[in-house]
Amino acid sequence: MILAIDTATRWLGLALHDGTAVLAEVGWHCKNNHTVELTPTIRELMTRMGATMADLSGIAIAVGPGSYTGLRVGMAVAKGLALAHQTPMVGVPTLDIVAAAHPSQPGDLVVVAEAGRTRVLTAVYQWHGGDGWQTNQTPEIDTWDELLTRLEGPLTFAGEISPEAAQKIRTSGKLFQLARAAASVRRAGFLAELGWQSLRRGDVDDVATLAPIYLRDPAGA
Repeated sequence: MILAIDTATRWLGLALHDGTAVLAEVGWHCKNNHTVELTPTIRELMTRMGATMADLSGIAIAVGPGSYTGLRVGMAVAKGLALAHQTPMVGVPTLDIVAAAHPSQPGDLVVVAEAGRTRVLTAVYQWHGGDGWQTNQTPEIDTWDELLTRLEGPLTFAGEISPEAAQKIRTSGKLFQLARAAASVRRAGFLAELGWQSLRRGDVDDVATLAPIYLRDPAGA
């Protein structure tokens, strides 16, 4: 069984996966209450499933890019659990979790995460058959106006997209479309699946050196 923890933004997600199916999953807007809400919810989820840390064969953690506070809290909790129980850890990029929820479709997929009041973090993904959506691009930070000016369609946008940004996409005059809102939610169940795949390959991270990817240097935030 694998425990998935996603605290990369104000959306907080947890899931348990047994290698075949998602056994339990929760996700909610925690605002910036990661510190208060994360550990009690992990405990509640495990208790509800009758599981203990001894049942876990791995912990999957969203490593970012994302907010400093959220990532720091999630990484600290995940590392504490992994070190205390000698459980392997797998880090998964934030945008990969959103991309994993989407089936093949014409054109590329633009995955979006919030990066402050006026900026967004994005990466463009291409479909690679059995490997799903993949990107070799380093995520970039833009305003919506900058992003929509430099991109050309056909493209589908998915992820954290405000109503105002959705309107900009619809009226851009380009071959852009929006993914369904429910499919754009960053689900911890997909984080768990990606983590399980890495565990099966033996592709695990060093708990001591695994580090979050922040949107910017916290010292300059």
